[in-house]
Amino acid sequence: MIRLELPNQKWVEKPSGISAKDVLVEAQLTDDQALAAKFNGRPIDLYTPIQESGKLEYILVGTDEGLEVMRHSMAHLMAHAVLRIYKDVEFAIGPTIQNGFYYDFDLEHKFTPEDFNQIEAEMQKIIQEDIPIRRQECTKAQALDILKNQRARFKRELIQEMDDKTVVSFYEQRDFIDVCRGPHVDRTGKLKEFKVLNVAGAYWRGDEKRDMLQRLYGTCFFTKAEVDTYVNSIEEAKKRDHRKLGRELNLFSFQDEGPGFPFWHPKGVILLKEVIRYVAEILEQHDYQEIMTPMILSDKLWHQSGHWDHYRENMYFVKIDDADFAVKPMNCPGCCLLYKNELRSFRDLPIKFAEWGKVHRHEKRGVLSGLQRVRAFTQDDAHVFCLPEQLEDQIIEIMNIIHEIYSKFNFTYRMELSTRPQNSIGTDEMWHNAEGSLENALKKREVQYKLNPGDGAFYGPKIDYHIKDCIGRDWQCGTIQVDMSMPERFDLSYVGNDNQQHRPVMVHRALLGSTERFVSILIEHFGGAFPTWLAPEQIRILPISSKKHLEYAQEIQRKLRECGLRVKLQDRPQSLNYEIRDAELQKIPYMLILGSREQESKQVSVRSYHVGDLKNMDFSHFLDVVTKEVQSRSITSGFKQ
Repeated sequence: MIRLELPNQKWVEKPSGISAKDVLVEAQLTDDQALAAKFNGRPIDLYTPIQESGKLEYILVGTDEGLEVMRHSMAHLMAHAVLRIYKDVEFAIGPTIQNGFYYDFDLEHKFTPEDFNQIEAEMQKIIQEDIPIRRQECTKAQALDILKNQRARFKRELIQEMDDKTVVSFYEQRDFIDVCRGPHVDRTGKLKEFKVLNVAGAYWRGDEKRDMLQRLYGTCFFTKAEVDTYVNSIEEAKKRDHRKLGRELNLFSFQDEGPGFPFWHPKGVILLKEVIRYVAEILEQHDYQEIMTPMILSDKLWHQSGHWDHYRENMYFVKIDDADFAVKPMNCPGCCLLYKNELRSFRDLPIKFAEWGKVHRHEKRGVLSGLQRVRAFTQDDAHVFCLPEQLEDQIIEIMNIIHEIYSKFNFTYRMELSTRPQNSIGTDEMWHNAEGSLENALKKREVQYKLNPGDGAFYGPKIDYHIKDCIGRDWQCGTIQVDMSMPERFDLSYVGNDNQQHRPVMVHRALLGSTERFVSILIEHFGGAFPTWLAPEQIRILPISSKKHLEYAQEIQRKLRECGLRVKLQDRPQSLNYEIRDAELQKIPYMLILGSREQESKQVSVRSYHVGDLKNMDFSHFLDVVTKEVQSRSITSGFKQ
């Protein structure tokens, strides 16, 4: 007999080999509520035999863990449906992802959106059949034997890489079987609301030299309303796609001659510089000193920093005078050299070096994605060198700065604390102190965070910021990383009050992350309709008649420019309706329409992209409101909504 502690704090005594499904009644749960279980914290299937005493929990409908199990099972369901429809198909992998799941297939048929309804119908049919889903376990050798006569080279490759002692698990649902770690729901009838979304190409294991597979994406929630909401958000995201808006608003482009390297157009440069100017002003208030370090540095530096061992495959290299150099993928080693350039005292610390550093990273072609994944970008980087006793205060100050910036753009955010990875540099003591400082700072600021074990940088633990945009998508942007290892590698020091040499602590931090990526998020967050202070063109002047009203329009333009506003006078042989429509398509915050009435009364007829027709008003009033709106960097119009 074994004793089980149930979720309702009830203890039951049962025969060894009983399953979580067998004690649902004692746990005061129904079969429809339970999707999987956990025994002593380890996820298991509902029908897994339990051989020893311990704590039994359930993974339920309506929970995040339950949704993860549901989506994992749904990926298998989609693969099962594809097998039934297309027969000759080879399976790769089918994991869960944020908001859904995907499965990679190798088959002759090329999926199109027209296939999705048929796949969904077959998935629904399998759900209605309520097929039991069962786990089988075997050795590595047995697993390879099971697959030897099947078209399963991708699965065999994964299994061959496993340790010989690994237990391999299969999941079977009638005519479909797949290698998988689980857990899954115990029958297909528990799978409910889903939608097949789109198809994309994907290299096997992300290697562009390997097979190109077809990746089917889907989503799954507990209710139809949640699925509909998510599908609607995808449609909204397509309208806001920064690549599409970048072309339409003439902000940036990519050229075949520079794959993965963005070309910024004049309007895009204005947008980029406004963001940089705003952040730079905040940094100046917090005593940051701006530096610039070389883009190309000797490979000896990258050996010293540790990047050679941990990041070499993502770097670009060049020879200069027969010596090996590397294009910098990160700014920190150059910053360390600058710190070391002169003698430092404890009275000088903290020293805060900020750098808008252009970095280059060799990203694989298949993962490039507009401004969000590029091969060259500008990092809003900074490195704070401080005394150990100053560390927590410096972390909190950075947190406050990030909060101020994200709040300006009306972003909400969540935070993750990532700890030491398996492949790392530095001593146990260094990591213990660094992780403790980050954790203490989070607690002192009284913010919620998620622990992300083993996902820190190779040189130190970090706090990552994930912002949420106006349609609910998460983006990883800011980061705070404590590094007690690189100062050791570069022999950085300061003279303490005991007149002895001491090692400073180094904090790497980025507020925006990649500036290009952050701007892409802003483009999508605002749908290209930027607040006035960010808009590349803030005001467009439209004279009704070039002959009668041009002189007044030029006077208005001059006065606006004298106040530092970005204004364009549009004097073309087009109808007024055409010009108004063009300004709306360009999402320009304000249009000033000038005719005889406005000219005589020294007024302007104002149309706001965000508010609508504001009718006529004194020019001085318009100028006063818009100037204050821009100076305050408001994200809403200064006129009543």
